[in-house]
Amino acid sequence: MMRSVDSLDEAKLRRKPGQGEADAGPRTAKSPSEAGLELSPLAQRVAEQLRHANRSPNIFIGQLAMLEWTSLLALSFGAYDLVPSASTQGFLAYAVFAGAGLLSFLFAGHFADSYQINMLRHSRRSLKRAFASLILCFAIMLVTIVVWNSPAAAYQWLGIWFVFGGMFLLIERYTVSRAIRRWTRNGIIERRAVIVGGGDPAKTLIRTLEAQEDGDIRICGIFDDRQDRRSPNMVAGYPKLGTVAELVTFARETRIDMLIIALPLSAEARILELVKKLWILPVDIRLAAHSNSLRFRPRAYSHVGDMAMLDLVDKPIRDWDAVAKRIFDLVFTLIALFLLWPVMLVTAIAVKATSKGPVLFVQKRHGFNNEIINVLKFRSMYTEMSDPTARLAVTKNDPRVTPVGRFIRKTSIDELPQLFNVLKGDLSLVGPRPHAVLAQTHNRLYKDIVESYFARHRVKPGVTGWAQVNGWRGEIDHDDKIRNRTACDLYYIENWSLLLDLKILFMTPFSLFNMENAY
Repeated sequence: MMRSVDSLDEAKLRRKPGQGEADAGPRTAKSPSEAGLELSPLAQRVAEQLRHANRSPNIFIGQLAMLEWTSLLALSFGAYDLVPSASTQGFLAYAVFAGAGLLSFLFAGHFADSYQINMLRHSRRSLKRAFASLILCFAIMLVTIVVWNSPAAAYQWLGIWFVFGGMFLLIERYTVSRAIRRWTRNGIIERRAVIVGGGDPAKTLIRTLEAQEDGDIRICGIFDDRQDRRSPNMVAGYPKLGTVAELVTFARETRIDMLIIALPLSAEARILELVKKLWILPVDIRLAAHSNSLRFRPRAYSHVGDMAMLDLVDKPIRDWDAVAKRIFDLVFTLIALFLLWPVMLVTAIAVKATSKGPVLFVQKRHGFNNEIINVLKFRSMYTEMSDPTARLAVTKNDPRVTPVGRFIRKTSIDELPQLFNVLKGDLSLVGPRPHAVLAQTHNRLYKDIVESYFARHRVKPGVTGWAQVNGWRGEIDHDDKIRNRTACDLYYIENWSLLLDLKILFMTPFSLFNMENAY
């Protein structure tokens, strides 16, 4: 099923009768340092409806798998209680056996495509595959019981559990099927895509996607630089919302998952030009392979429904990786606050006692996807001389910095309040350091020095980062410093893992001994 923009007059995302509008989320603050273009009234109206975050199909499927595993495990406990001859001493053994055996249920469901949105939408097909996985799990556990020469109670337990499990799956899969159909209609579970490029290639792409009844793609519009007859204002019922430059602004203001380039592989120069402009966005970029006569090995493609795509750029730290990173942030931030609260308390007293003004200093910086966030720091400057825009970088022996401020800046103690930004969700513990929105060197904004500067913002910024532990900390008084810092940030994004985060975290205290550029 496809969802789109109805018409140029209404500019509403296509909805079925009786379907309500989704609540729009908070408006994204624009960065004054990003050369974003104003959207057309039509594109702005569409963007208004796409500001709320949708629910990732991959996250939902993972949650469903965990629900089924834990529910079936809980039912095994209930079945154990119904076996008269079962001993209380053997409960733990049965629990471990059931938990391990149910892994075969999950693996079978995965290989049978039981955990696919298009499959879950149809209750009968979904139930058939779920029951097949349950029967396989039952057979494996039965064979294991026979091989172990288990007592009669084990057979009774397994039989009762199988009946309970079948009843649970019957009710659960039917309920999930109805919920998914409703959520996909309402735009809660979907992948939002923008078509890049117009004309006949875009028309063929849209028609192919529309032919997939069970698709979870919502086409949000078309963007193309061409204005001639090769790229009309309306393609297959979808309006052209603007140029590629305007697409960057559109993607910043909305929650887009994917950009699909509708061009043949022969247009290599234009494809490279588009990727160069768009890879700074935190989205997947795919090249539609439907119109290419050149064919690659099947593993070279990903698929949107049944349509083959070539992966050009992947969104970093997505879905369950993002969940794992958030848990990592919360755990280690709470540990850090527990260990460092005396240092923070003493610092707050020292700042308040030695100069007039508030203890904390709030500065606007770039966050994820160029959103503007308020970052907390211990105040290190005299209040009347502070520079919230960071237009003038702090230099050695800067008269604006207080004596206490000079020490806490050199030791990075002034950054500790950012741990509260991590708890709030504005920052990550590890990531590219957030820069002030007007940060510059030699009267040049960072984005004017490094072409790929905004690609740093494809992930959430961090309190510490790969650039800082590699010596690129402190004042940026030369173009090469921001280039090297950006290169480190991009390396981190492309090579992210929890182990890398852990490595950076433990390297950070040692990197603080390098105070050469910290003023």
